[in-house]
Amino acid sequence: MSTAKFVPLASYQEYPAEEMQQRATSFREELQRRRTVRHFSDRPVPRRIIEECLRTAATAPNGANKQPWHFVVVSDPAIKRQIREGAEQEEHEFYTSRATQDWLDDLAPLGTDAHKPFLEIAPYLIAIFAESYNVLPDGRKAKNYYVTESVGIATGLLIAALHHAGLASLTHTPSPMNFLNSILQRPDNERPFLLLVVGYPTEDAVVPEISKKPLEAITTWL
Repeated sequence: MSTAKFVPLASYQEYPAEEMQQRATSFREELQRRRTVRHFSDRPVPRRIIEECLRTAATAPNGANKQPWHFVVVSDPAIKRQIREGAEQEEHEFYTSRATQDWLDDLAPLGTDAHKPFLEIAPYLIAIFAESYNVLPDGRKAKNYYVTESVGIATGLLIAALHHAGLASLTHTPSPMNFLNSILQRPDNERPFLLLVVGYPTEDAVVPEISKKPLEAITTWL
């Protein structure tokens, strides 16, 4: 027998078609201004701004409402240094032995390498963990569903929220990332999904000259 309980959808807000178009265009234009940044200022960011953005991330749709994510927000300089050391070790292995030449050629226009000073400079690092299962009070394991998809959506909302608030971010994925479990003392049911670098860009920050695919190249209408 179903135990589902339903309540009225009171939060939905409909708009006239013209206003919907304006809102859609405005939001697209705002997100088109978002760029991944590698030149961060050490300028402080109020914690309450990060908290609000995390609350936005937590609204993400997810499998069976298990909410299989955990965010570790790091501002402690000593911990940031440990993370940088761990990340640079993995990145060195990647650039010198793990990556194929094709992969390195594809990365060349972005100007990336194994050195990651921004991991210490930016005021916040947000380590995003995916929970493969939950541990119940009696010690039993409760499976989570569509974990990668759920955490990916939450991460996307977080990036958008940070940009909307006026902050820059960088998605960093050293591989493997198991060192984050050790440094941040996370349990076995969590695996690192992504490391998000957050803060203000420097005044002289630069970004690669790249473009996005046009709508026609990424869309099929049937």
